[in-house]
Amino acid sequence: MGAQARHDRLAQLLEPVLAEAGLDLEDLVVTPVGKRRLVRVVVDSDDGVDLDIVGEVSQTIASTLDATDAMGQSPYVLEVTSPGVDRPLTEPRHWRRARGRLVHAPLLAGGQVRGRVTHADETGVTLDVDGQSRAYAFSDLGRGKVQVEFRHDDDDAAD
Repeated sequence: MGAQARHDRLAQLLEPVLAEAGLDLEDLVVTPVGKRRLVRVVVDSDDGVDLDIVGEVSQTIASTLDATDAMGQSPYVLEVTSPGVDRPLTEPRHWRRARGRLVHAPLLAGGQVRGRVTHADETGVTLDVDGQSRAYAFSDLGRGKVQVEFRHDDDDAAD
């Protein structure tokens, strides 16, 4: 079985398991590591992902993989994780989950935009850009990126 066919089969196998747990499959990577393979499953949800959820779904995924021949006979190491801050915003759900976060995205017509996500739905996103609300269709934006903030203006009240 080729790498792409294995990937597709694993995704088809895991997506229903993750959906039952209220999670989306964001990425699936199988990497050879010596005599084993590393299976990295990246999950997310609108409510975020905590260690309890990762632990529970890791056990379910391992049981599912072990109950099938999807991984063949070779040993594997399973890693279940959430997306990092460097994940590009490419799907409407990514933008929705970035609500309140500062983001940067190229405009397909040229230029770029930087603002805080105030709203996102299936067709576009609304950003607060320098105090003004601006709506963008996803078809007008390139891959967005969440900006790392060490201090946000709302944090000033805590000083």
